[in-house]
Amino acid sequence: MSDWQPVIGLEVHAHLKTRTKMFCRCELDYGAHENSRTCPVCLAHPGALPVPNERAIELTIKLGLALECAIAKRAVFARKNYFYPDLPKGYQISQYESPLCGRGRLVIPTEDGEEIVGIVRAHLEEDAAKTVHAGGATGRSVGATASLVDFNRSGTPLLEIVSEPDMHSADEALRYMRLLRQTIVELGVSDAEMEKGTLRADVNVSVRRRGEDGLRPRWEIKNMNSFTFIGRAIEAAVRQQVAAHEAGEEVVQSTYDYDADTDRLTVHRSKEEADDYRYFPEPDLVPVEPPAEMVERLGGALPELPGARIRRLEPLVGFPLASELVSTGNERKAELLAAAGVEWRAAANVAMNRGDFLPENAPALAAVLGANLTREALDRAFAAAATASITADDYLSDAAVGDEAALAPLVDAVLAANPGQVETYRGGKEGVLGFFVGQVMKETGGKADPKVVNRLLRERLAR
Repeated sequence: MSDWQPVIGLEVHAHLKTRTKMFCRCELDYGAHENSRTCPVCLAHPGALPVPNERAIELTIKLGLALECAIAKRAVFARKNYFYPDLPKGYQISQYESPLCGRGRLVIPTEDGEEIVGIVRAHLEEDAAKTVHAGGATGRSVGATASLVDFNRSGTPLLEIVSEPDMHSADEALRYMRLLRQTIVELGVSDAEMEKGTLRADVNVSVRRRGEDGLRPRWEIKNMNSFTFIGRAIEAAVRQQVAAHEAGEEVVQSTYDYDADTDRLTVHRSKEEADDYRYFPEPDLVPVEPPAEMVERLGGALPELPGARIRRLEPLVGFPLASELVSTGNERKAELLAAAGVEWRAAANVAMNRGDFLPENAPALAAVLGANLTREALDRAFAAAATASITADDYLSDAAVGDEAALAPLVDAVLAANPGQVETYRGGKEGVLGFFVGQVMKETGGKADPKVVNRLLRERLAR
């Protein structure tokens, strides 16, 4: 494997956060009853004409600016022709040669510097309907007894971000995906919830000999909606392609499905190229010419982006924790706690391991965290802080008992009452220590400081 280099590019699709569909006034309502959000336009009835969603255009430009894309002065919608049961018109309104957002880049902070992934384009299109395969055990077309189509999703504004093939490992691809998703969410462009299908990716993978400049045939893994499975699918594609090349087999450019149960890719269909779609300008839509004032307004409203915040937090908590805080959206909690007096690294660890809380509760939680409370008291405080205002006084009476003079006799009594377990511990089975800690906690009603109890027990058992 060390002789081969993976070459990876991603096509990331995000449902835009609009009230209505891309070319009609049907409301978007995830979870609505099947085929209850449709009209003649999104069902492609004869004579129905599309009208572009202005909000979708603004959101596309907003993300394009965050990705340093060139914003088109004149963008053209095109017809992408192909037949599939979930595409009522027999074509998809998309963009190709003249997208709203041209070339850009996403700068990804790492411990060793910056990784730069080029953006080919970010274009706006309509989503297809949703095909539901019924009667099979897997929910896929293979083995199903029927396939049903829900047209509620048909016409949903869909933003596609196409990257350059600049990534060379599953880890690099996942870093890109996570930072891109967080940027999309923070800008309010999309909910980007992969489990709901509002964010998904087509993953293009090929391999080449190290030092080789050209690109070999690639496999496109369709509709991935899990970070874990994206990583595993990339690694599986690399393994299978390397094995094929080394065996002298031909690797054909195709579309593949990933089976998580077998950790293998199976061919779905031969890979289409742009010519196969017979793109031509959509005759029912005029070109989009974004006003300069709108582009300037959207650019001026951009907040500090996730990559910049990782670098800002890095000196305070170190790179790994800074990256985790930002990519999970938890740094706001850490900032609130740090502003209330909690040391930054401690605040970051709490933010990563505790749920959300109301901002006004940060001072009370800071006081609670500094008071060495029992775990139960901390759990109650954070649970309450998520939904209502709290005061520290309600929890400070549950401080953990950390006085060695008070705990030492209890530790001695527990050891004296359990000589068999003492010998077991001294025989090398240190897992018994948890039993002794549990007994001391029981004697104190759960208020003993576990750290002090552990230290006292180890000291006495070592004698």
